[in-house]
Parts: sequence; C-alpha cells; structure tokens
Amino acid sequence: MPSVPNRTLPPLNPLKAFEAAARHNSLTLAAEELNVSQVAVSRQVRVLEDYMGVTLFRRLNRGIELTREGILLFKGIGQAFQDIEDATKTVSRRGQRNILAIQSYVTFSRGWLMPRLGDFHKAQPRIEVRLSSSPEPADFDTDNLDAAIRGGDGNWPGLHAEKLADMELIPVCSPRFLAEHPLDRIEDLAKVKLLHSMARPRDWSSWLTSVGAGFAPNNRLLFENSALAYEGALMDLGVAIANRHFVQTQLRAGTLVAPFEQGCRTGESYYLTWPKDEPPSSPLLKFLDWIRIHFAPDEAGGAGEAPEPAPEPASELAPDQPLEEVSPPSRSGFST
Repeated sequence: MPSVPNRTLPPLNPLKAFEAAARHNSLTLAAEELNVSQVAVSRQVRVLEDYMGVTLFRRLNRGIELTREGILLFKGIGQAFQDIEDATKTVSRRGQRNILAIQSYVTFSRGWLMPRLGDFHKAQPRIEVRLSSSPEPADFDTDNLDAAIRGGDGNWPGLHAEKLADMELIPVCSPRFLAEHPLDRIEDLAKVKLLHSMARPRDWSSWLTSVGAGFAPNNRLLFENSALAYEGALMDLGVAIANRHFVQTQLRAGTLVAPFEQGCRTGESYYLTWPKDEPPSSPLLKFLDWIRIHFAPDEAGGAGEAPEPAPEPASELAPDQPLEEVSPPSRSGFST
C-alpha cells in the first residue's frame, strides 16, 4: 500500500458541532440533534474558530449567519460527513446481518454451488448468502461483493485467487439418446447432433482434437449457454460437451451418461476471488473453509454432487459452418 502523508485535521467534535449548526442555521437545532446543550454547541464552535483563526458565524440577535469563511468550510466538509455516514451504515449493516455477497456464473451456480448451499446453511445458519450472477468480471469497487467466482488462469491484479477446480470437458447424452444412436466409436459422433454453448463454441473442437478425431463438429445445435445445452442433452436432443464437475449428479443418477470417458483439460480453472487490499470478512473466511472441503474430493475423483450446468469463457463463434440457433447469443464472457 502506498504511504499516506500525515493528515492535519481540526478537532472532530468541534467540526461536528459546526457542521450541524451550519446545516440547520441554528445553534438550538444543532444542540437538539447532537443531544447536548446550546451552550455546549456554541463552545465547540468557538474552539474551532480559535483553532482556525477565523470567525465562522456572525452572532445576530435572532440567530446566526455563516461568514464567507464559514460557507467555504461548510461546503468542504458537508459531503465528507455524508460519505462517512454512508460508509459507516454500509459496514455496520453488513457486520450486523452477517452477510456474504458472492457473484458467480449462472452455470456454476446451478451446476455446483446451489446444490450445496443447503449444506453451507446448515453449517452456518446465521450467515445470509446473497448470490448474484453475471458473465462479466466482478467489480469489487462498486458491486459491494465479498467474493466472486471467476474462470481463467488465476492471474488478476489486485485479487486473491484460490483455485477450486480445473475445467475438464466430456461428452454427455441421455440414456435414451444413446440407445437410439449407438456411439461405439468416436467417429459415430459425426452422425448425431452435437449441442454447443454459444459462450464456448470451440469446446467440441477442442475435445475432438484432443482425442484425435478426424472430423469437425458440423452437425450442431447451438444454445445460449452451457446450462441450456446440458438441459438439451437431458431432453434427448443430442450430445453435449460438458464440464465434468457440473454433471456429476446426473451421471450418478443415470439421467446422463458419458459415452466416452476421455476428458479434455482446457487449461482454464475456476477460482474464488476477493480483493487483496482488504481483509476477508468473517462470513467469507467461513465460506472459504467450507468450499475447500467440498472441492478437494471433487478434484480427487468427484465426491461432490451437482445437478445441472456450468460457466465458460468467451470466444468468438467460428464462421465456418452454419449454425442451428436455439436462443440468442450471450452478451459476452462466460455463459450466463
């Protein structure tokens, strides 16, 4: 953190008394607000005037009036007092309510986090979780967040990034689809509809390349995000390319099957991120302890369960093959 020069500030109690008197244009009303006597307010204002070497109020028969110096001072400190009040209310409210605000991708939330939030609530019933979603990176300066799920390489200036899981792709489809369209060899995928996420249109190509397939994914059905592609697979529409972590529940339940076990690591991972320049809140520390326990077995072989879908990084649509669109493209970034 850069060094901050020592501040030269006037005594704060006299400054507070002056601000209240100037705002009300009355020593009496300022005294009522501060729950002190009018004499005490007048005394504090004189202390400030002596400190600054100027007269801040003209004392009139029927009240007070700001001098030019008083007007300048009041303009300068009015917003500062409001900012202090607003910041104090925000911090106090979050501390009192034990709030944990997290931003995630829709598919990560649906595929991994939401199925486990009940477990977290049982472990930490006093923590109020506020879960929001966006395909864009979290803005910790404006969004009032404690932490955010982010996909990539984990190298983001100003952020702590704790790795949760690598992205690993596998093909999945429904048992009924597999029965009607036997997939004995990888080349059989060229005969069926392949379900794509518009946020990650190259995932199928990456997987096919990794297993040495000699064909391109031409027969495509395109969805807005991975969540819809996974649902399409459940509805017998074709074979989706899925993040292994986000279809564990369906695979165990048998509602989805993996016709080929070969996985493809994308080189990207999911991370829990939070700002480096402020200590993590107590709710975030408890969440970190909890999520570390739940992700460790997933990495070791998938002990955690998760229904539904996952997020993914943005890339542009390949212009080569025609696409059969099911829903409009996402704005940008990971699937929403």
